[in-house]
Amino acid sequence: MFSESVALDQVHTPEFLNSIKCSGVPNHSITLKVGVSVMLLRNIDQSSGLCNGTRLIITRLENRVIEGNMAGEKVFIPRMTLTLSDARIPFKFQRRQFPIVVSFAMTINKSQGQSLSHVGLFLKKSVFTHGQLYVALSRVTSRKGLKILVYDDDGQITNEARNVVYKEVFRNLI
Repeated sequence: MFSESVALDQVHTPEFLNSIKCSGVPNHSITLKVGVSVMLLRNIDQSSGLCNGTRLIITRLENRVIEGNMAGEKVFIPRMTLTLSDARIPFKFQRRQFPIVVSFAMTINKSQGQSLSHVGLFLKKSVFTHGQLYVALSRVTSRKGLKILVYDDDGQITNEARNVVYKEVFRNLI
C-alpha cells in the first residue's frame, strides 16, 4: 500500500498536474493584466448576466477576485473550484482558478446572443449550418463595425460567402 502511494506521487507530480489543459477548465497559470478581454467559462450569476460565454474587460486584479467591466457595469469574478470532466484522464481532478480565459476571438456559436460593436468574421471554409452566417453577421451593432475575410474552395480570398440552405428542410412546411 505504501509503495503504491509513493509511486502515484511520483507519477502525479505538481508539474504534471499543472500542465493538464482541458476544454472548459482554465489553465493552471493565467497571465492577465488590466484592460484585457476575457470570457467566462462558467455560469456565476445568470440573473446578473454572468453566464458561460459572457465577455468582459478586466479593470482590477486581486488575489481572490477580479473586477471587470461588462457592458458598462462593474462585476466581480471570484476564484472557484472547477472539476475536470474528461474521459481521457483516469482520475478525479479539481483546479482552483478564476473561471475565465483570455478572449480575442470566439466561435460563431459562442457569440450567439451577444451584441458587439466590432466583429471580424474569418471564413476559411463555407459556413456549414444554415443560420450560422446570419448569427455571425447579426452580432455586430452597426455595419461600420463589421469586417469579413472569406476564402473560396481553392484557398483564394474572395468577396462572396455562400449561405448553405437545404431546401428539404422547407418541403413539409405549410
